[in-house]
Amino acid sequence: MPLTLTPLEGIPPIDASANLADVILEGLTRTQIELKENDILVLAQKIVSKTEGRRVNLAAVIPSPEAVALAAETDKDPRLVELILRESNKVIRTRPGTIIVEHKLGFVCAGAGIDHSNVAGEGNEKEEWVLLLPENPDLSAERIRRELESKFRVHLGVLIIDSHGRAWRLGTVGTTIGISGIPSLIDERGWKDLYGYTLKITVVGVADELAEAGFGQAVAARVGGEPGVVLRPGESLLLRRGHDLAVDDEAGCRVVVEGRNPENGCHQRRVPAA
Repeated sequence: MPLTLTPLEGIPPIDASANLADVILEGLTRTQIELKENDILVLAQKIVSKTEGRRVNLAAVIPSPEAVALAAETDKDPRLVELILRESNKVIRTRPGTIIVEHKLGFVCAGAGIDHSNVAGEGNEKEEWVLLLPENPDLSAERIRRELESKFRVHLGVLIIDSHGRAWRLGTVGTTIGISGIPSLIDERGWKDLYGYTLKITVVGVADELAEAGFGQAVAARVGGEPGVVLRPGESLLLRRGHDLAVDDEAGCRVVVEGRNPENGCHQRRVPAA
């Protein structure tokens, strides 16, 4: 079965009054697609943040002395820098126009993931709106998954994705910031390669691989397109090399950003069949 990606059609501009699961259901109806077992719903972060009330009016932000100083160094709006500092554990690197931080969620990214584009305000210059990342994207993904599973009576995966830059490379790529229903990592250590060599290091970032697959479609949301994609993976992704994947729907993304200890149970380790 081939991998297919189907963008959800007709999702309107939404705000905190919307129920995202209902919005998705309406998009599925317009697209004439019914969710099936093991389908994966890839959602752009923006529609999740908007429904969770993460929009902020810069006119209401009072910058701290630290924010004012950092804004002068980086040629940025002090009010925006104040939000960046509030959303971050620490500042990692700066240069004019750029502030790289460790977000409170653990991700290393520019500007704490705060977004200006397609964040509808009231249209006058005193109301300058920005959008913060969801407070708990894993929990957001889980809530959406459970609500849709109760409707369709099938097991689903949900990814919430954002666009992140990469060290030493130009261009943004899709990155998963919230996940439910599928593992974020697949541990390949202990497997044999084609020539019998035992893998010792390889841990596959399957969540980000799937995010990038959906990113090309979901990125259309930047220009008014569809901010949700149904990814139908087929057995090739869920049953890699012919061995079952026991899905851990409580893994989340924390192992990816904690990073450092795949033995903490937040991933799926595959044991070769006897």
